[in-house]
Amino acid sequence: MALTRLFHIWKTPDLRKNILYVLGLLVIFRFAAHIPIPGIDREALQQFFGSNQILGLLNIFSGGGLERFSVVALGIGPYITSSIIFQLLTMIVPSLEALSKEGEQGRQRINQYTRWLTVPLALLQGYGLIALLRQSSPIGTPIIGDLTLWQTTAIIISLTAGTVFLMWIGELISEKKVGNGISLLIFAGIIAGLPLSLQQTISVFDRTQIFNMGLFAAIAIITIAVIVTITEAQRNIPVSYARQVRGMRMYGGVNTHLPLRVNMAGMIPIIFAISIILFPPLVAQFFLQARTEILVSLAQGIITLFQNQLFYGVLYFVLVFAFTYFYTAIIFHPTQIAENLQKQGGFIPGIRPGRSTAEYLQYVTNRIIAVGALFLGAVAILPLVIQPLTGITTLIVGGAGMLIVVSVVIETVKQIESQLSMREYEGM
Repeated sequence: MALTRLFHIWKTPDLRKNILYVLGLLVIFRFAAHIPIPGIDREALQQFFGSNQILGLLNIFSGGGLERFSVVALGIGPYITSSIIFQLLTMIVPSLEALSKEGEQGRQRINQYTRWLTVPLALLQGYGLIALLRQSSPIGTPIIGDLTLWQTTAIIISLTAGTVFLMWIGELISEKKVGNGISLLIFAGIIAGLPLSLQQTISVFDRTQIFNMGLFAAIAIITIAVIVTITEAQRNIPVSYARQVRGMRMYGGVNTHLPLRVNMAGMIPIIFAISIILFPPLVAQFFLQARTEILVSLAQGIITLFQNQLFYGVLYFVLVFAFTYFYTAIIFHPTQIAENLQKQGGFIPGIRPGRSTAEYLQYVTNRIIAVGALFLGAVAILPLVIQPLTGITTLIVGGAGMLIVVSVVIETVKQIESQLSMREYEGM
């Protein structure tokens, strides 16, 4: 069946052209990730990222561009941050909320605002990254040498241009409707790091590790199966529409369902949690070379605390769990859904329309979101569990990264199948 689908895809000229076009853009992205910015000590930079677990997580999402300090070192992080900001503002600011309801034109304007905000965010993150590397340079081997104002400005502009370039590539990919462009860029960055991890694992492979490798493979397969199941899981709420007579015709009288996904928030809670966890140790890095001993001791204490695996894991899990409920409350409005159902003559069997329907939807949502929140929390701390259990440190792919990879594959396959189905209908 899969080979037949691949054959149909290859035999469809425009779909084949779109897929090859997207693959070409991803190759350009990987090429840009290997174009370094001058003025950086590569060996000192790699040692710094190897000793910092939190920054290593950001390096994975940038596809290794951060560790190489390439022109796309910031990745599409500023664009994602801007998107999240406007998504939250849309729920708070009445003018933006009204704009989002104006259809395609309103969404395009919000997307334009998102692009504009990406530029200053990239400038700030570029400057913060340079300042962090300056403060974190070990004695004798500075990561960044003495830069003039012009050199610093040129590096910040280069990093910002790299982010805008990736944002443009992501939108070009999305236009081909074979997957979400931003998600595919993150997907490509994560996948690009796997060959090096496999090479490192094989180089230190020992016969005594056969059991651990088997255990690791079994956990990975089970995790992927659970991610697919939870990602596709949904609760179908039955909805009936009353019959309405208009003129000589009768409308309604049909039974359908309202799908409520178990994981409505997607990857957003993990992104929120990572941002919160990154903030205290990153700020503390700036005070390691302060003149006041109290500030130095406090900064070192914060960094040591966040390097504690137990504290890091518990805090990560709690933040992901809490943000799942928070973000779901922002994007899911039971009262609005109940009002729309009532206006359209729909109702949930056994539940009174209006307020009772909204309370019922909120009750059901709270129950299924608990499962989604536990799932996201477990996925987030998965590497912290696998590493001591198997003893394998070279082939650890973050649970968040695995969730992104599986979700992107599912979304891309669905979009390609919809393209095939549309062309089959056109042929008929």
